[in-house]
Amino acid sequence: MTLKNYVAEFIGTFALVFIGAGAVLVNGLTNGAVSVVGIALAHGLVLMTMIYSLAHISGAHFNPAVTIAMLANKRIELVKAVYYIISQLLGASVAGLLLLFLYPQASGEQLYGFPAELGFGFGMLLEAVLTFFLILTIYGVAVNKQAPAGFFGFAIGAVLIYDIVMGGTQTGAAMNPARAFGPALASGIWAPQFIYWVGPIFGALIAGFVYEYLFLKEAKLGKK
Repeated sequence: MTLKNYVAEFIGTFALVFIGAGAVLVNGLTNGAVSVVGIALAHGLVLMTMIYSLAHISGAHFNPAVTIAMLANKRIELVKAVYYIISQLLGASVAGLLLLFLYPQASGEQLYGFPAELGFGFGMLLEAVLTFFLILTIYGVAVNKQAPAGFFGFAIGAVLIYDIVMGGTQTGAAMNPARAFGPALASGIWAPQFIYWVGPIFGALIAGFVYEYLFLKEAKLGKK
């Protein structure tokens, strides 16, 4: 374990939250000029560039749900996973606080960018499904060594785009506890925070187990 891994996770998560939450914030301040599609593109493109920039250093998790799925499948050690999650939450927090500093005129709701009130069942299930697609793609293009080389960043970024286009107006389509944590810290709005932890982690674990013990296991058996 080296410091560079944690710094990479901090920077990648900071970029995702600063650009993603920033796009939502500017959209609110400009009466919808950015649009849902613009917000989706901002998230997808920043994730793609951070993956290509930092994946060779830390693996480019940038998301506690990703780290927990990898931990559950023994692809990362416990201590390293804990430090990854701490780094991710710190990056998200600094991003949220910097947005608060840069846009003091923004309301708490604009800073937060997610529904202040959200039904637990609906919110958790939608976030779980959206995150399932994210983790399944990460496994398919980054973990699976049989995947075509060089396209993993594009594919993973694309998931954020289509997930946010579909779910952005419903739950905010966080798919990432850190993505919700940073803006919550800056805005002081914590009410539905539990949904953005339970839903993404649940969806991540299901996708991780499906790919790890069905697709990858079958692929290994096929080689024997």
